[in-house]
Amino acid sequence: MRSSHPRSAAVAALVATALATGLLVGTADAAEGAVSADPIRIHDIQGTTRISPLNGKAVADVEGIVTGVRTYGSRGFWIQSADDATDDDAATSEGVFVFTGSVPTVAVGDAVKVSGTVGEYVPGGVNSGNQSATQISKPTVTVVSSGNALPRATAINEYTVPAEYAPAGDTAAGGSINGLALEPSRFALDFYESLEGMNVKIGTSRVVGATDPYSELWVTVKGWENAAKRGGTVYGSYESQNTGRLQIQQLAPVTQQPFPVANVGDKLTGTTEGPLDFNQFGGYTLVARTLGTVKAGTLAPEKTKAQAANELAVATYNVENLDPTDPQEKFDALAKAVVENLASPDILALEEIQDDNGAKNDGVVSAEQTLTKFTAAIAAAGGPAYQWRTIDPENNKDGGEPGGNIRQVFLFNPARVSFTERAPGDAVTATGVTTVNGKAALTRSPGRVDPANPAWADSRKPLAGEFSFKGKPVIVIANHFGSKGGDEGLTSHHQPPVRSSEAKRLLQAQAVNGFVKDVLAAQKNANVLVLGDINDFEFSATTDALADGGALYPAIKSLPKAERYSYVYQGNAQVLDQILTSPAIKTFTYDSVHINAEFAAQNSDHDPQVLRFRP
Repeated sequence: MRSSHPRSAAVAALVATALATGLLVGTADAAEGAVSADPIRIHDIQGTTRISPLNGKAVADVEGIVTGVRTYGSRGFWIQSADDATDDDAATSEGVFVFTGSVPTVAVGDAVKVSGTVGEYVPGGVNSGNQSATQISKPTVTVVSSGNALPRATAINEYTVPAEYAPAGDTAAGGSINGLALEPSRFALDFYESLEGMNVKIGTSRVVGATDPYSELWVTVKGWENAAKRGGTVYGSYESQNTGRLQIQQLAPVTQQPFPVANVGDKLTGTTEGPLDFNQFGGYTLVARTLGTVKAGTLAPEKTKAQAANELAVATYNVENLDPTDPQEKFDALAKAVVENLASPDILALEEIQDDNGAKNDGVVSAEQTLTKFTAAIAAAGGPAYQWRTIDPENNKDGGEPGGNIRQVFLFNPARVSFTERAPGDAVTATGVTTVNGKAALTRSPGRVDPANPAWADSRKPLAGEFSFKGKPVIVIANHFGSKGGDEGLTSHHQPPVRSSEAKRLLQAQAVNGFVKDVLAAQKNANVLVLGDINDFEFSATTDALADGGALYPAIKSLPKAERYSYVYQGNAQVLDQILTSPAIKTFTYDSVHINAEFAAQNSDHDPQVLRFRP
């Protein structure tokens, strides 16, 4: 459902596949559906649950007024009952999408009669967990008149959207809410579902998810809801889904009408009005026929404080698949951020450093060229002459883009900190813990933590390194845990949604926690930092497992809740990147340096994290 982007082609292909394979739920029975002798209204099609009572049935001469026409992606149009033809049941939507598969020949304001087959289309496929969108397919359309007034738009605002997000799923139905009667005055998801396909509107609303490459942004109609300090909406628990979030797209192709560029904290002013759609890339979406105007805010990238002479500054930064084929501008922008926004940390753990030819799948695993190019850019930006330590992965064994061979890397400033070499490891050899002069030490530095553990299959293995700062040893473990791929979205028909990816991260966290406990057994007051793209929240079971037994403390919890985030996903500001400290690190300064996630122009989709302390 996107224009001028490869993903729009993917959506169109998905629709075609769905038609061919029966992902339009119920269409296998369509041939047996009889045309009703009684007039069928749109609210009869939508019914009082998420699944149409006429699913798979043929309907004839369904009347409505065209409220929106989509000429790209999933092509079709929306119709809605005239204001005098509605029922008095708040649970039944008066709008529905008519899927044509080709550019529609109707116009907004046409009064039409539509005959076709009712179906439940599941964006992303039935295994995605997504809710379905009720639609009429294989339509025959008759235009009765043109130029009609549109049905009144239903307001979506802080007064109409309920505070509770979703009902609990029916345990007898595997946790699904599909069969439950909608309660639009009680649950936000039910409220939105009761408006599926209808003409809706919002007033001036704050942007909580910046414009992305697919010409969409996120707003909140509840400006006070879990507000972030810089204008976003914080996802601070599994029960804080943030009911006021809504995705905004536009009906006009971007080739005809450019989509506005907005950052978090900007405002979408005036009235934005159009049909309420449901898609796989965020759920309920206002597809604007009339789009408000973006009023820019004053948000600027943050700059952290420079470390004092006796402070060690340690940072983590996911640089999003950096490789030498990226334009020099990306290297320069990332390097400038290291110097100016991160104040040239003494130790910088990088995630998603790719090999020397990126995603070319030819067996190359070295990242020498990538790191040479990046450290040179940092020096050119006025930063230190960083050295690096890393371990090349086995080809295509660590996940990520095929052939990209992403890995973690330590950069360190040799003028401030030294790296302690101890029999450097390789991709398959584990580092261990020993004692040297009464201090905990790694048997291999750099080395990998428990690389043979099945928890790391097709995932990045932790990189451990031993450093020395003013004669004091510091052990740092850089991580990039398994992604959230495969997890169901917050708008899933399973409530709560299935978060299948957590199982792997839990095992990974347990492995790292066990290693840290080995270090602390060797030296109770050892300085240990565990950091990186943990791919999970500070309140998650993953983080709890990392911290188990008091071995580590998630330092981001030292921040006020309104500042705890490193990533923005579907309008929710959330934690993915973390630094955790061992008990000896009692006093520190922590900073989630917001330079990317809130902005339409990004050098990475993650915000870096910095911790300063005195060993």
